[in-house]
Amino acid sequence: MDYIDLSTFTQLNEVDSNSFKGKGVLIFKHSSRCIISKMVWSNLTADWSSALDDLPVYFLDLISYRALSKEVAERYDVHHESPQALLIKAGKCVYNESHQGIHHKEIQSLVNA
Repeated sequence: MDYIDLSTFTQLNEVDSNSFKGKGVLIFKHSSRCIISKMVWSNLTADWSSALDDLPVYFLDLISYRALSKEVAERYDVHHESPQALLIKAGKCVYNESHQGIHHKEIQSLVNA
């Protein structure tokens, strides 16, 4: 799985724009201080399907970018969690899961819907 580090507020405009193209955009909010977050990210990347290879994935280290993480929660009207996966399509969050609820097959089914 290729991913883009989400580290600037201007990238959120890119996320919005790209969410109207193709399959949408996935944002993964990660806490570098949380072993569960590391485990979920590891499982997600290990199980990642090649059918999702053209889905842009933005990786947000919320410890380093707290204000950006808060803006993501506000912009997409979601409660902050960590780890958290958000699928953005047409500027709206259509998938919001955290912890062990994050599954690539659910993401894939929504991407292909």
